[in-house]
Amino acid sequence: MTPTLLIVDDEKATRDGLRAALEEEFDVFLASNHKEASSLLQSEKIDLLLTDLRLGGDSGMDILDEVLAMENPPVAIMMTAYGSVDTAVEAMRRGAWHFVTKPLNLDEVEMLLKRAMRSQQLETENRQLREQIPDPAGLGRLTGKSAGIKRVIDTVKQVAPTRATVLIEGESGTGKEVVAHAIHQLSGRPAEKLVIVHCAALSPQLLESELFGHEKGAFTGASQRRIGRFEQADGGTLFLDEIGEIDATTQVKLLRALSERTIERVGSNSPVKVDVRVLAATNKNLATLVESGDFREDLYFRLNVVRVDMPPLRSRAEDIVLLSGGFLKEFAEENGRPIKPLTDEALALLRSHSWPGNVRELRTAIEHGVVMSNDSVIDVRHLPDSLRGGSPAPQPASSGKIALAGPPEFNLHALETRAIRTALSEAGGNRTHAAELLGISRRTLQRKLKDLGE
Repeated sequence: MTPTLLIVDDEKATRDGLRAALEEEFDVFLASNHKEASSLLQSEKIDLLLTDLRLGGDSGMDILDEVLAMENPPVAIMMTAYGSVDTAVEAMRRGAWHFVTKPLNLDEVEMLLKRAMRSQQLETENRQLREQIPDPAGLGRLTGKSAGIKRVIDTVKQVAPTRATVLIEGESGTGKEVVAHAIHQLSGRPAEKLVIVHCAALSPQLLESELFGHEKGAFTGASQRRIGRFEQADGGTLFLDEIGEIDATTQVKLLRALSERTIERVGSNSPVKVDVRVLAATNKNLATLVESGDFREDLYFRLNVVRVDMPPLRSRAEDIVLLSGGFLKEFAEENGRPIKPLTDEALALLRSHSWPGNVRELRTAIEHGVVMSNDSVIDVRHLPDSLRGGSPAPQPASSGKIALAGPPEFNLHALETRAIRTALSEAGGNRTHAAELLGISRRTLQRKLKDLGE
C-alpha cells in the first residue's frame, strides 16, 4: 500500500513543487493552513506529515501537537526557512521525528521521508507482535533443532521465570526480538505488558523522555505530564532493542534505573518506584564498545547478568527446512494461498545460500516464493533472484552499493550505465529498490534513466 503524506505549507508553489517531486512515491495530500490540515487528519489515514513551522497566522507547532495527541500519529517532519538550534530542539522535544530547513533539497527530503516511513513500519510491526496470541509453549517462532538454537531455547527456559536482566546479542535478522517475546511469555508475568523501545529509532534528545517520561513544563512544549516506557511497563517487561546505540547521558540514567529500580521523570526530582524486568538486545559486541570507551562498563555488567548469543543462520543449516515450513504456512494463510511444498531443487538452494540477512532474509525469500508461484509447488524459479543465480544478496557490512561484475571499464558514462542496469536487474525492475542499491534517490535514478533513453 502506498504511504500517505500530508504536506502543509502556506506557499502554493512550495506545496505544488513538493507534490510533483514526491507523488510517485507517496499518496500526497495538501493543506495550506491548520484548519485544512486538521480536516485531512480526521478524514484520511495519514502516515507522514511534512509541515512548515510558519503558516501565515497559524503555527506548525500547533499541528504537531494535534497529531501527537492521535492514537496512531503520523511521523512528523518540520520544515522552516527560519531554522535555528532552539527551534529544532523544541520541535523534536515536542515529538517531531526530524527537522529540515528551506530552501529544501528535494532528494534529501525524499530520502528522509523514506527513513521516517521505515521507522513507522517498525513500530507497527512491534505493535502487531505484541497483539499476537502466544503459542501454548510460549516459544513463539523460536524453533530449531541445531545445537546453537537448542542452547538458546534451554537458556530462555531457564532464565524466563526469574527476574534476571538478559542481554541478547547477535547479528541483524537472527531473531533477538523473538527471544525477548519468548522470555516474556515464559516469565511469571506474561499477562502484563511487554513494552518495546527501539533505541536506534529515537534521537538522543527524545530517548530520555521516551524512557523516563517528563513533567509538565519540563521544557518548552511539555504542556502536560508524560508517562515514560519504564512506568508503562511497570509490573511487566521492558525490551530495549539496539541498546548499543544509546548516548552517554542516557546510559547513566539507565544504570540508576536498573540499580535502584527507580526512575525520575525529566523535570522532576521525585523518584518513582518501578517493578520492571529489563531485556536488552544489540547487534554489536558490547564488550568491545566498553573497551573503546563508547559504553559504560558498570552498565554493561548490569545488563549482562545472563547473555543469550543468537547464532547466525549460516551456522544452523539444519534448521532451514523447519523454519521454511513454518514460513510457508504463515504466508499461505496470510495471502489466501494453499500450502505448497518446496521442490528438492529449491530446498538445496536454500541450504546452500550463505544467508547474510539471517532468518529475516529466509522469511522474505519464502514469502516471495509463496506469492510468485502459480504451480502446485514452489521451485527455484519462484525464489528471489539473489538466491537463484542472480547477484548475491548484499552483505550487512557493505556500503549498500552494488559491485559491478566483469572486466573494468574506464569510461565513466559506461560504468554508470552498467551500474544502473545491474541495479535494476538485481531489484527485479523495481526502481525504488534499485535507487537504494545505488545509494541515490528515486528521482535521481529516473533522471538518469531518462538521459539514457530508458
